[in-house]
Amino acid sequence: MNQTAFNSGKFQRKAVQVKEAQNRIASYVQQGIQEEVSLEQAHGRYLAMDLTAPHPYPRFRRSGMDGYAILGSDTEVCSSGQEIWLRVVDEIPCGSVSDKRIETGLAARIMTGAQLPEGADTVVMLEATQLREEDGQTYVGLKKRMEIGKNVTLIGHEIQQGQLLLSKGTCLGAGQISILATFGVHRVPVYKKPRVAIFSTGSELLTVDEPLQPGKIRNSNTYMLASQIREAGGEPFILQAIHDDLDLARTSVREAIVSYDIVVTSGGVSVGDYDIMGDLVRQEGVNMLFNKVTMRPGSVTTAAVIDGKLLFALSGNPGACFVGCELFVRPTIQMMLSSQQPYLQTWTVRLGADYTKVNSFTRFVRSSLEIRDGQVYAIPARVDESSAMVTIKDSDCLIVVPPTTEGLCAGEEVRVLVLQGGQVK
Repeated sequence: MNQTAFNSGKFQRKAVQVKEAQNRIASYVQQGIQEEVSLEQAHGRYLAMDLTAPHPYPRFRRSGMDGYAILGSDTEVCSSGQEIWLRVVDEIPCGSVSDKRIETGLAARIMTGAQLPEGADTVVMLEATQLREEDGQTYVGLKKRMEIGKNVTLIGHEIQQGQLLLSKGTCLGAGQISILATFGVHRVPVYKKPRVAIFSTGSELLTVDEPLQPGKIRNSNTYMLASQIREAGGEPFILQAIHDDLDLARTSVREAIVSYDIVVTSGGVSVGDYDIMGDLVRQEGVNMLFNKVTMRPGSVTTAAVIDGKLLFALSGNPGACFVGCELFVRPTIQMMLSSQQPYLQTWTVRLGADYTKVNSFTRFVRSSLEIRDGQVYAIPARVDESSAMVTIKDSDCLIVVPPTTEGLCAGEEVRVLVLQGGQVK
């Protein structure tokens, strides 16, 4: 390829819709590798297979409260106002199994969660009873008719044997960990966290611990991306920033492709003389999926496949970099983990303030969520330019603003993409 033709490719980019870009990426996503971790290490990991119940839960009939295990039929006479007295033959704490059988005229003191003795089919709460001693025997008195089965939790009431417990791709939180512990799953099959290499490009970048210099900025995108990748379930690896050198970029990316599952870069995707990532993805041996998307911010967001692995070249502008990661990198990681919902959740809410910007591309506007009179509103960030960084921290969602020549008015219904950790205030 001659240099004139090579350079002209920077300016002749064919834009694709966001959904089309996501579909192209999805066709190259490879499912992650399975590993086992201890139950203590499983929080936040993604389950690598369906798990079914090896036994019913509960496994035995248990008492729903402190009281007395009885035969419900013994209380039939109480419906006419008659009081009955039952002889107490045992006391059953949690974890103990009675060797007594409850028959007509008998009862057993029982604690919440304890296994019912044989024969008993009902538990009467402690507060509805009275006691008396007679000839060295304890009797419990009842005045109210009890429905048979009252205050008894049956075998398999919550989960039957063989029932699906957790689906592949489930992110394991407190509730899921409780289920695993209940059924004795102490070694948990999960997906390995995708290893994601992160580069930033540009000679203007300083490390975060360097003092400021004229014309230079600290490399904040790298750390933002690392945080986003962790939230998505990946394991980020921050590599040395690449200065404006195409040969160095090519070598660095090729080495990262060998060692990592995904490579993400920030910067160098525009059409300037030093935008090396835009040049790299058009070189031989690189399958470029797209290098322009009909979106703002981040229209120059680029994706490619090298040796079967995905490379994402995101804008160097913080706002555009953030949005590009949420729309394209995050779903890729989530799909590798078999997540049941890899893309950001969509809500329909009210617009909390006028949005007057017009554009021929779809805009993804950083916004905060707020409840007013029982209705959820999305409040656009006051400053949402591609280069703006500070408003990222206040964003709960991205308002999806379709191409428009008129803008949007406060109160209109809008679609939003809810960011991970987004909260309605």
